[in-house]
Amino acid sequence: MITIIILVNLGLTAYSQDVSQWRGPDRTGEYKESGLLKKWPEAGPRMIWHFDGLGEGYGSAAVTSAGVFITGLENGKGYVYALDHQGKLRWKKEYGKEWAESHSGARATPLVINDKLYLFSAYGKLVCMSSQDGKMLWAIDFMGQYDARNLQWGINENLAFDGNTIYCVPGGRDANIVAVDRHSGKIIWKSKGSGEKSGYCSPLLINLPGRKLLVTHMERSIHGIDAATGNVLWKYGMVNQYSIHPNVPAYRNGYLYCTIGYGVGGVMLKLSEDGSSVTEVWKNKAPDPKTGGFVVLNDKIYGTGDFNRGFYSLDWKTGKVLINTNQLCPANIITNDGLLYVYAERPGQVALIEPLPDRLNVISSFKVPFGTGPHWAHLVIKDKRLYVRHGSSLMVYDIAE
Repeated sequence: MITIIILVNLGLTAYSQDVSQWRGPDRTGEYKESGLLKKWPEAGPRMIWHFDGLGEGYGSAAVTSAGVFITGLENGKGYVYALDHQGKLRWKKEYGKEWAESHSGARATPLVINDKLYLFSAYGKLVCMSSQDGKMLWAIDFMGQYDARNLQWGINENLAFDGNTIYCVPGGRDANIVAVDRHSGKIIWKSKGSGEKSGYCSPLLINLPGRKLLVTHMERSIHGIDAATGNVLWKYGMVNQYSIHPNVPAYRNGYLYCTIGYGVGGVMLKLSEDGSSVTEVWKNKAPDPKTGGFVVLNDKIYGTGDFNRGFYSLDWKTGKVLINTNQLCPANIITNDGLLYVYAERPGQVALIEPLPDRLNVISSFKVPFGTGPHWAHLVIKDKRLYVRHGSSLMVYDIAE
């Protein structure tokens, strides 16, 4: 009997860890796999499969043991596509109206937690679906039921969670920031916040000794929010000409780095011990990524520029520029085992890069062969496979040693 109980508990533990979310396990762009190729074949790693039936979209793949989940736009409607690990379509389900205006396409990367899938549409609809068959379990229409306000290019948020709580930022005057029970869809708290609209940002949850802090970039400022109550603890003014702030902030040992595009760049803030206030440490206008994000590796920030076109390395503590090159920029960037995986917008090139103290060593690269439109979807690594989305196509590569 004891043996059976141990096996059951082990099974439940493994099941409880079957999670996929935006930009990796910690939302930092850092993946933690071993046994990956340190150099790719000249033509690129072997493509295992590709699926070309997705609708328009820029969301990344969410990958769990159950399969691959991704969003797309078809005829004004948003769909979740569930594929198996051989690239076959398991199911396809509509979740509602999706963005068919300027830069049309589904924006969200699904958040998958065990047998449930969550996403927040460009029209402020928060949905929970079964990851097994796509059945709609519950939904909240924040524009129809509450006072969410849309953005110039549609709400663009990849959901954050903690245990049984989902956090989202509808940006309404009353329902500005919201915590929702992820099983029932019941609203836990609804905060007026500061009244700013959402800023295209996907929040970061920080575990401090005395509280959990939710950090996101709103329309005109960075916000530090008490995750237990929704109270805004502090704001730091930071805005660009379009109020587009899609990069997830980065936190390390009491310090918080945030960066935005259109020439504004980044700022390093020091959090107080209880997270109730911040002080400015340094600023640097580069990098200023618009859609590509950045990564922090060995106390260095790696990111590309929008107006300040380039590929940069900055010292985490001082903001000093250590590398400035015109290689592979602009791009989105992830990292694994000390190497950078870069997906450049032009000309749709994926590269494996070794970051050296004074330069970037491009080890290998290949051009993305399928899909149309901008190369904006972020790369994903899961179980020694590299997932590359380009418009209606998803390509999966074998990067195991």
